[in-house]
Amino acid sequence: MAVKSKALPIIYKIFQYIVCIFLALMCLMPFVIMVVNATRSSSQIESHAVSFIPSHYLMNNLEVLNDKAFNALTGFFNSLIISVGVTFCTIYFSTMTAFALVAYDWKLRKPFFTLIMCILMIPATVTSIGFYKFMYSIGMTNNFLSLILPAIAAPSTVFFMRQYMMSSLPMEILQSARIDGAGEFRIFNQIALPMMKPAMATQAIFAFVSSWNNLFLPMILLTDKEKYTMPMMVAQLNGDIYKTEYGAVYLGLLLTVLPLFVIYFLLSKYIIAGVALGGVKE
Repeated sequence: MAVKSKALPIIYKIFQYIVCIFLALMCLMPFVIMVVNATRSSSQIESHAVSFIPSHYLMNNLEVLNDKAFNALTGFFNSLIISVGVTFCTIYFSTMTAFALVAYDWKLRKPFFTLIMCILMIPATVTSIGFYKFMYSIGMTNNFLSLILPAIAAPSTVFFMRQYMMSSLPMEILQSARIDGAGEFRIFNQIALPMMKPAMATQAIFAFVSSWNNLFLPMILLTDKEKYTMPMMVAQLNGDIYKTEYGAVYLGLLLTVLPLFVIYFLLSKYIIAGVALGGVKE
C-alpha cells in the first residue's frame, strides 16, 4: 500500500506534464502551419491545407508580394509607429489615472470609477461612425495621430492597473516621499511607475498586439497607400478576383506576426516577475 501511495503522485505529475505538452503543441500548431505554408505554393496549399513539411516556394511567394505592391517595410514602420504610440499612451496615462484613483482620497472618486466602468461596456463599433465624422470634421483623417491619441482613454487598462495598485502600491512610501518634499509628478514617475513594471508589461503586450492587429479603424481613417499598416496590406492580398495566392497570404501573415513574438519575448520576464511577486505573501 505504501508503494502505491508513493506511485500515485508520480503518475499524477506525469499526467500533468502530458496535458501541458499537449496544450502547448495545440497552441503552437497554427503558427507552425503558417510558417510552413509561407514556403508552399497555392496549389500545394489547396490540395493539402495542413502540412508540416516546408517547400521551396518562399522566394516565389515573396516575388508575388512585391508584384501586388505589398511594401513590407512601409507597412512595418507604419504599424510600428502607431502601435508604439498607442502602447505608450495607453500604459502611461492609464497608470496615471489609476494612480489618481488609488493614491488620492477625493469626493468623486467612486462615481468617476463607475463612469469608467460604464464606458468600458460600450462597444467600440458603436462609436466608430461618430468618431470618423469627428476626425473628418477636424481634418485628422490620413493621420496617425487619429489612431494614437484616442488610446489615452483605455478603460480596461485603467481597471487592471487600479486593481494591481490596490494590492501592490504601499501608501507609506508615497507619504514618506511627500514629507521629503517630492512633487506629485516625481512621486508618480520615480516611485509608482517602477513598482508597476510587471503590470505595465502585461498591459503593454495587450495594447501593442491589439493596435498591431487593428484593421477596422485604420481601414476607415487611412486612405493613403503610403500610410497603410501591415494588416491592411495583408487584407489586400485577397482582393484578386481571379486567383488568390495563398502562399503569399501566409507569408504576409508571417511578416505581420513576427514583431508580436519579439515584443512578447522582450516583456515576458516582467510578466513572470509579476506572477512571482503576486505569489509572495507578507
